[in-house]
Amino acid sequence: MVEIPKPGQKVRGSRSGAPIMALFDLLGRRWAMGVLWTLCMHGPSTFGELQNLCETISPAVLSQRLKELQEARFVEKTPSGYAPTELGRQVQSQLVPLREIALIWARTLEREGGFLAVNQ
Repeated sequence: MVEIPKPGQKVRGSRSGAPIMALFDLLGRRWAMGVLWTLCMHGPSTFGELQNLCETISPAVLSQRLKELQEARFVEKTPSGYAPTELGRQVQSQLVPLREIALIWARTLEREGGFLAVNQ
C-alpha cells in the first residue's frame, strides 16, 4: 500500500497530525485535488479517460494519486472505472466554497492590477 498522510501521524505542517493538517497534506499533493474534483464532476472514469480529462497530468503522477486517494478512501475502483466514494464526494463538496472565495480573491487582485483573473 501507498503511505499517505493520516490523522494522528506527523504530516507536513503538523507534528501532532491534526486531522485537518493531514487532509491538507494529502490534498496539497500535486494533482490530488484535481483528480478528486474531476471524478466528482465527470463520474466514473477509466485511467485513460481520467488522464484526458486532467489534460496535463503524467501517467506516473495519475497512478500515484489514484493509489493515495484509494488508500484514503476518497476514490474506489469500480467496474466503470475510478469513482469518488461518498467520503470523496463529501470532501469535494466542502471544496466548492473555497472555489468561490478563490474567484472573489482573483477578481479583487485583478481590480487592483496585480493579477489576471481566470473565470473558472
